[in-house]
This record gives sequence, structure tokens and C-alpha cells, in this order.
Amino acid sequence: MLRVRCLRGGSRGAEAAHLIGAMLGRAVTGWVQRAFQSTSSSAAAIQSQVIVEDTITEPVTPECPVCAFNEWDPLEEVIVGRAENARVPPFTVEVKANTYEKYWPFYQKFGGQLFPEDHLTKAIAEIEEMCNILRLEGVTVRRPEPIDWSCQYSTPDFTSTGMYAAMPRDILLVVGNEIIEAPMAWRSRFFEYRAYRPLIKEYFRKGAKWTTAPKPTMSDDLYDQDYPIRSVEDRHILASQGKFVTTEHEPCFDAADFIRAGRDIFVQRSQVTNYMGIEWMRRHLAPDYNIHIISFKDPNPMHIDATFNIIGPGLVLSNPDRPCRQIDMFIKAGWTVVKPPTPLIPDDHPLWMSSKWLSMNVLMLDEKRVMVDANEISIQKMFERLGIRPIKVNIRHANSLGGGFHCWTTDVRRRGTLQSYFN
Repeated sequence: MLRVRCLRGGSRGAEAAHLIGAMLGRAVTGWVQRAFQSTSSSAAAIQSQVIVEDTITEPVTPECPVCAFNEWDPLEEVIVGRAENARVPPFTVEVKANTYEKYWPFYQKFGGQLFPEDHLTKAIAEIEEMCNILRLEGVTVRRPEPIDWSCQYSTPDFTSTGMYAAMPRDILLVVGNEIIEAPMAWRSRFFEYRAYRPLIKEYFRKGAKWTTAPKPTMSDDLYDQDYPIRSVEDRHILASQGKFVTTEHEPCFDAADFIRAGRDIFVQRSQVTNYMGIEWMRRHLAPDYNIHIISFKDPNPMHIDATFNIIGPGLVLSNPDRPCRQIDMFIKAGWTVVKPPTPLIPDDHPLWMSSKWLSMNVLMLDEKRVMVDANEISIQKMFERLGIRPIKVNIRHANSLGGGFHCWTTDVRRRGTLQSYFN
């Protein structure tokens, strides 16, 4: 329209049109040149970035170093925790809700300090022996980094000191070729992931998937500050009512509240795992995996593996003191439910963060080998009757820090394939 209008004005209009056209041509040409230069620069930058990334990321190997679908396939690589520098967590409301009243003075007095030195020294030696035996059984053993857990840290919502990197099962869950960092629920464990990051980055560079669940703020709103616990009776009543110290303010979970059986993963709502955390996991793992919520007659639910420990295809240890409310579902599916014998650990042995039922907190090396407490003769005989060879290790002092063989480990690689064992 501009050129037509100018031509109507005679020769001056034509000259004007020619001038304007030339000006527009130069402008368009300059814009194209600048765009081309910009695009070329961007392409060069991207190419440079790819080159840099290629140098820091190793090629994906045909066999991913992280791969496990259940709790019993042949174990090839495992992370074993460290007791070094382990400290008593500060006595906060979430710690109080997960410990027994007779130990509250211990937490009130020693919160933020090292666990008793002599006890800790023995626990460290026990775990080293456990690592040696795993290696003799053909398992590659990896360890988290030593960390100074005495450092006080603050967020906008709370202040705390650290605890330990003793229980990798609590923070890391391997599902297929993916390693998932749990967000945790205790404030003293907020930065526990730092001890495992070098290992996880190594696995990631070699082809593993790496997911970190949303980190909760752990503000006061995540906890029922008036959670009314004074006795075991109180705990039973609250648990039966579905009341826990953690609220639904934001997602939180410990990995040890999940246990795997191929495409089916079972989880409990507990003092450290809320429904929002479970729902996050359900959506994250769908549609390849099914998340099933199960519950127990447990006055203090925290971590499923000393209550309901799956040890083989269709074979599960079910704590007789904490019966599963959905056990008929497993029986109808053809599973064998085994009730382990009463633990033999003496009453005077300190169990600051756990119960005697760590006797059933065993680690399967495969369907025919199990790592079990050398002091627990009764459960050893039970496994022998099942045709499973017990590999005996004494970790009695390590038990005091809150876990058995299953808790002290995270299986990184088990030789097997994804299957369905539950319908």
C-alpha cells in the first residue's frame, strides 16, 4: 500500500518509494545478519556446552550399575552405612514420638552429643566385619562419606545438629535403575543426603536415574506439637485412630517404609511417612509400579522392615506382635506368611531407637542365603527349616543405633528382572 500510494504522487513519489524500499532492504538485511550471527553464537555455545558435558559424563554402559526390583534377587552391590561420628539427635517432638519413654532422659541429656564412645567403637568394628563377610560372599561393598555431624545448621524454619549416615535404607530406595533420595522426616536428618552424594553422582554418570523427592521445609506445621504420648497404651490408641506426629502439611517419607516385590511396592503410613509422601511416590512410579498401603497393629510405626520383611517370591516374615491388617490379601494371593520367633536379645541391652524385633531385619543375599544376627539362634533355625542358609554376623552394638542388616544397607544392584508377584 505504501508503494502504490507513493506512485500516485508522480516522480517524487516513485523516488520516495525507491528510497524507503532501499532503507527497508538495508534494515531487513541487517536484522537477518544479526539474527544469523546470534544463532551462530548460540549454536557455538550449545556445541561447546555439549562438549563440556560429554567430558564430565561417562558414556552410558550397557549394564546400569543401579538395578534392583525386589528384596531377594542375587545381591551384587550394596551400600553399607557408617557409625563414625554418630550423634544423638536433639530431643524434638518427632524424636520423642519415635522413642520409648525410658530413653527420653538419655535424649534430653545427650542430644547433639556423640553416642557413648565405647558402644560406638564396638558398633564400628561390627559393621566393618559385616562388610568383610559381604565381600567374601561375592558382594561389592560401597560406603558413604564420613561427615562431621556435630555442625549446627539453621533454615528459616528450624535449627538442629546432624545424626549419622548409618542407615542408608532410610534415605535411599532403588526401584529398577532409579535411585530415589527420600526427603526424610527428622530435622536431625535433613542433610544426611550429603554423605551419599559422591556415590549417587558416580552411579548417575554411569547411567542410573537419580531422583530427589521434594524436600520438606520441616517447619512446625509438619508436626503435631502436642502429640500426646506418655505410654504404650497411648501409642496404641493414637495409631488405631490414624493419628501420627507428622501431619499432612507437606510430603515426607523415609525410604525404609517401602518394601519391594517386583511391580508391587508396599508401604505403611507411619510417624515419618505421611499420605502426601506416599501419594508422591505413587504418582512418580506409575504406571510401571503399584503402591499398596498396608497397616499393622503397631503402637509406634516407623520403618516397615522389622514388621513386614519380604524375603522371597511370595514369602514374607510377618511380626507376630504387630499383625498386618491386610494379611488375608497376601494369603489369597498364595503367599506364604512366616511368623518369626521371639527375639533373644536381653532386656538390658540398650535399643535407643528400635525394638527387639531387629532380629527379623535381615538381608537376603539371594533366595538361599540370608545375613542374620549371630546371637539369634531361634531365627537361624527358622531359616534353616525354610531351606535358607544363615550367614551369621554379630551386630548387637550396631543394633542399638537403630537398625539390623536390612537397615544398615541399601542394595544397589541385584541380578534379576522386573516381574509381578502379587495380583
